[in-house]
Amino acid sequence: MKSVKYGIALLAAACVMATASAEVVVSQPWVRATVPQQMATGAFMQLKSSQDSRLVAVATSAADRAEIHEMKMENQVMRMREIDGLPLPQGQEVALKPGGMHIMLMGLKKPLTEGESVTLQLTFEDKAKKREVKEVVVPVRSLTKPAH
Repeated sequence: MKSVKYGIALLAAACVMATASAEVVVSQPWVRATVPQQMATGAFMQLKSSQDSRLVAVATSAADRAEIHEMKMENQVMRMREIDGLPLPQGQEVALKPGGMHIMLMGLKKPLTEGESVTLQLTFEDKAKKREVKEVVVPVRSLTKPAH
């Protein structure tokens, strides 16, 4: 009987811990197709978190590096740079899109063509610094197709 009570207590604790972490919904993901010899491309999507959290890292086997980037105007010049994390305010949809926040895949292992997919491991961090990795299979879209 003691082991049953212990098991129930563990299950209850696991349920509480599971609900404590932020649930991040990833929608409309896509990666831009490349041309031969192109060594980098962008990944785009919509992110919505159930509580304040951040996207803090990205990994993929399709490229040597994956970084979270922002693009912004500085002195009349559009600049792109890596950032250490992307804030995801509770309940707000955050867009990763061409010309704005996005994920850069650099050192591609091979060209990416329409119809393929790339698996990304997205690492999210909540306010308590607890990290969770979400794996997302992302379709590759042709260069000539509009984003949406």
